[in-house]
Formats: sequence, structure tokens, C-alpha cells
Amino acid sequence: MAMRCRTLCYGLIVWGVLMGDVMASNSDLTTAKRRKKDEFYTQLSDIEKEMRHYKQHFEGKVVLCNCDDPRSSNFFRYFAEKFESLKLKKLIATCYKSQDVDLFSQGTSEWAICQIYEGDRNGNCVVDSDEVGVVQLKGDGDFRSEECIEILKSADIVVTNPPFSLFKEFIGMLVKYDKKFLIIGNMNALKYKECFSLIMANRLWFGASIHSGDREFGVPDDYPLEASGSRVDADGRKYIRVKGVRWYTNLEYRERYEDLPLYRTYSREEFPRLDNYDAINVNKTCDIPMDYEGVMAVPITFMDKYNPKQFEILGCSDNGAVPDCYKLPHFKKHNEPYLEGKKLYTRIFIRHRK
Repeated sequence: MAMRCRTLCYGLIVWGVLMGDVMASNSDLTTAKRRKKDEFYTQLSDIEKEMRHYKQHFEGKVVLCNCDDPRSSNFFRYFAEKFESLKLKKLIATCYKSQDVDLFSQGTSEWAICQIYEGDRNGNCVVDSDEVGVVQLKGDGDFRSEECIEILKSADIVVTNPPFSLFKEFIGMLVKYDKKFLIIGNMNALKYKECFSLIMANRLWFGASIHSGDREFGVPDDYPLEASGSRVDADGRKYIRVKGVRWYTNLEYRERYEDLPLYRTYSREEFPRLDNYDAINVNKTCDIPMDYEGVMAVPITFMDKYNPKQFEILGCSDNGAVPDCYKLPHFKKHNEPYLEGKKLYTRIFIRHRK
């Protein structure tokens, strides 16, 4: 029987309030304050656009959203609504000290919870409250805690928007426990040595749907709207626009192997050699010369078009990952690329495979 469109009605899901008298220490408050700056709520439309490229990976899988309050998370909403069409086995979500019932919970509670959904049991095509298991966690719900790591071990694929300030730790944890993942992060995170080593090893890459511009995220009620592009909708919910956002994943998708069309040919005048690297400078990805056989230094936006069958990645200027054989010894500095004495922005070093 064909499934009708599922509607997740948050108003039907009423949660009991877990009372506690635990007093937060100063360090707890500092941590909470720092987390508030990382508390961005991903738009459902952005999740839908990305997920359409990966549906074949999810059949029979346990999905974990381990940085999401399930009562406000669009990740939980998406996978609950698509549970049957994706043929999921189980959906789990954990949150950090948050149990407010409103749409955008503020993370003020001293308790964290884990929610488990295993599909529509009564056939009404709605996620009902009695179909969602709620477990109070013993700790604060931090994804790095032993309690949450045990939950992680039981999952197959992690899909979430982790705190940007903890992105490096989050990726490291997923790799340590050999998990498939689809997560949101800042584009500049690829420059971390830990992340870039995964990119070079073909164990991490950008997702399919976001390749330029910025993205709008919901934020808590007390988040200051100081940046341009911020707004408040008719219901009083706050939104900000964040630049340089990308999906990071180790899930394969077909478009990743489409060749980047190349039209330019090499000339010494148009593609000068860097002062401190044995590589030519290419300012725009679309200008990569089709006939140059040596090393090319391209901007980090190249990763949006990277096809591992078309190009080989040799290193990144900002994290010391460039082999010594490409560094010119007469120039002392090699953490940043220089051209005619001027420091350039980060460059990724590549060469043609064909």
C-alpha cells in the first residue's frame, strides 16, 4: 500500500517534564554559553535537497542525529517523515541538556534525552507520541560522553549539524568508530590537518547540493541578530545567514564523478609560478589549464568541483600537508602561498590524473 505524505505534528507529541535540582557550575555555564553560539537549526529544505542524492544508502540502516533536540530538529523531522520510504531500521536523536517543548528549544534544562523512532505502527501515516520512545540520559547529552558514544556505536549513519567549533572533534569521532555520515560544516574546516588528510585519502568529500553562497539557519530566541541578512519571521522565530557552509560526507553519489569542463590552455604569463612552491597559481577553478602536466595551486572552492578520477590532490598550503619536494628552499615561509611577494589566500595543490 502506497504511503501517503507523512505529517509530523509536533503539537500531538507532549513530553513529560523531567525535574531536577542540579546546580550548574561556572564551567557548565561557560560551556552552555559557547554552545549557544553554535546552535544553528538547519532548514528542512536544505536537508531535502541534499538527501535526494543518497537514498540508496539508507535501507535497513540505523540513523543517528546526535546533535539534535528531536522536538525542534528538522533532521529528526525529515527522517521520521521519510522512515518508510527510506526503509530505515531505526531513528535515534540525542540532545544536549534541552527539553523545552516549543519549536526552537533553548537548551536550558539540566537533563538530556534520547528519542527513538522505529516506524509507523498504527498505519495513520503520522508520527504519534506513543510511537516515539523517550529515554532520559544520565549525562548532559554531549556527543563526546561515554553514554552518547555507546549510542553512536549502535548506529550506521550519522546525519546532523554539529557545533562548528567542535567540528574537528566530531569528524575525528566518526572516523574512529568507522561511521558513515552526512553533516554540515564550514568550508574552511577542510583546512584542518585532520580533515584534509581524510580528503587526500578519499575518505571525506563535499556533499552534492551546496556549492556557493550562504545558507539561512534558525537560531535561539536570545541569539543577537547583528549580521546582515538576519531576520525574524511572522511567528517571531529568528534566522541568520551563514557564509561558506558545506555538506561533508563519506557517502558516494553519482555527481561526484562528473568531469569539470576545462577550456583554458597554459601560458607562463597567465599562470605565473608561486614564489615559494613549485606550482603555478590558478585564481579560479574554472580557469584550470587543461594541458598543464605539473602542479597547480587552486582556491579551496575547487573542492566543489573535485572529481577524484580527474584530479589528484597533493596538499594544502595552510596545514603543512604539501610534500617537501614541491617547496622551494630559497623561500623560508611555506604555510601560505606567495606570489610576487604578496601572500595569497589558501591554495590546494593538485595535478591532472589524465
